[in-house]
Amino acid sequence: MVRKASDKGVIDISTDVFTNIVGDAASSCFGVKGMASRDSGVWQLLRRESMSKGVSVRFEEDDSLIVDLHIVVDHGVNLSALCESIIAEVGYKVTASTGVPVNQVNVFIDSMNMD
Repeated sequence: MVRKASDKGVIDISTDVFTNIVGDAASSCFGVKGMASRDSGVWQLLRRESMSKGVSVRFEEDDSLIVDLHIVVDHGVNLSALCESIIAEVGYKVTASTGVPVNQVNVFIDSMNMD
């Protein structure tokens, strides 16, 4: 949880808010089929309503954020360009929505959709 204080009061932002923003930002990037989660040793594609399970966030001492994303991608996309796009989009959307800077975004491509 992050606490933002001002002269007008205090706002507490829960981890769930960050995981939902990150999941939405990542899944909106071209080439991302969805978020991934490990279940019984097998990676599976998560439905939109549970995509935050493929996201892990950690808060640094300076109140910045480190994000780990587990994704499933479409076959044939440029993985390097896709990851750069995800990193930029996640950083922008989280900071714009919450005011919390994103220090690091780690993208893990867990599976590729061959459809």
